[in-house]
Amino acid sequence: MNKIDVKSERFAALRYRDFRLLWIGLLISNIGSQMQFAAINWHIFILTHSAVSLGLIGLSRFIPIAFFSLIGGAVADARNRKTILFITQIVLMSVSVFLAFATLLNIATPLIIYIITAISSIAIAFDSPPRQAIIPSLVHKDHLTNAMSLNSIMWRTAMIVGPTFAGIIIGQFGVAFVYFINAVSFIGVIVALVLMKTSGEVEGEPSKISFKAILEGLSFVKSKPIIWSTMILDFFSTFFASATSLLPIFAVNVLNVGSKGYGLLYAAESIGAVLSGYILAHLGVIKNQGKTLLIAVFIYGLATVVFGLSKMFIISFFALFFVGVGDSVSTIIRNTIRQLTTPDYIRGRMTSVNMIFFMGGPQLGEFEAGMLAAMIGAPLSVVVGGIATIVVVGVVALKIPVLRRYTGEK
Repeated sequence: MNKIDVKSERFAALRYRDFRLLWIGLLISNIGSQMQFAAINWHIFILTHSAVSLGLIGLSRFIPIAFFSLIGGAVADARNRKTILFITQIVLMSVSVFLAFATLLNIATPLIIYIITAISSIAIAFDSPPRQAIIPSLVHKDHLTNAMSLNSIMWRTAMIVGPTFAGIIIGQFGVAFVYFINAVSFIGVIVALVLMKTSGEVEGEPSKISFKAILEGLSFVKSKPIIWSTMILDFFSTFFASATSLLPIFAVNVLNVGSKGYGLLYAAESIGAVLSGYILAHLGVIKNQGKTLLIAVFIYGLATVVFGLSKMFIISFFALFFVGVGDSVSTIIRNTIRQLTTPDYIRGRMTSVNMIFFMGGPQLGEFEAGMLAAMIGAPLSVVVGGIATIVVVGVVALKIPVLRRYTGEK
């Protein structure tokens, strides 16, 4: 792997062939996945018109992650990471095809959708650790922040394009067509994996798939305060300020903008994230990373409060835009810290621990938001969550000084 002059290339990581292939494949796949995520929320709302039912989507995603992510991390550190990714793409594709046919045949009840969502989450529990762990082997370490910024741009671009397309397609062709498109999109990653020259093998001696290996991953995270502190901040901020599952309620009952407006609201957060990711990719090294992380999460919480209070579409759109800015900056910093401070032999297990926090926060948060919205209404539920996030930032800043003082310098 040749080093590329970071100063001469704004998006240096894309100059690495295998990273570029995987990045493009994941962009295609994630557009389909984000279309399906948005479609499932809309599908459940149309079937039930219930905030509680929307909240259960998050619960059906989190429970499999909680049970299987640590095993997925152990597998990622013991087996060929490319092979694991290939298998998970096939599983995810098959599940989407089943959901599409179930919808066409009018047998896609809320229970079936929850079960399909749970099966997909099991596959994701085995997909995410190798997908993240393989990145440092595709680029030079000096370009890892650039690679993380590009990954954030890719992911958020998918979150702009996917929900927007989903809103249009649902209105024109129905939900089932969205599920079919998602199934086809997994071909992008499959082709990339076939073309990549990187072996996918773990550097050094692969671990064995065992309970001991899982405990080693937990012990490693526990021994690194800078890693577990970012996980704690991530979990609680997204737990309190997750409003994505309630967007159908805001689109229909608060803002009166329908399915197309719903797609735009769903995409607004990602537009802010893409622009901020682009700026960070251009800047390269971020100084005072700990303070920047805390400020970013504060912005995330404040913008959430504004969204909950808004009764105008344009204000709601820009509030979600700044939610995306805060989330993107904090995500890039957190991921860079974790990858740089974790050796390759245990990177999959570290990622699997992080999955519980990274995915558990927003998924349990969606369940919490749905329950709270059923009691006090969606707008007030979101406002309370945003305020709680701001409080979390203050507590973490005071109680975990190692994070506040972290600069990113060796």
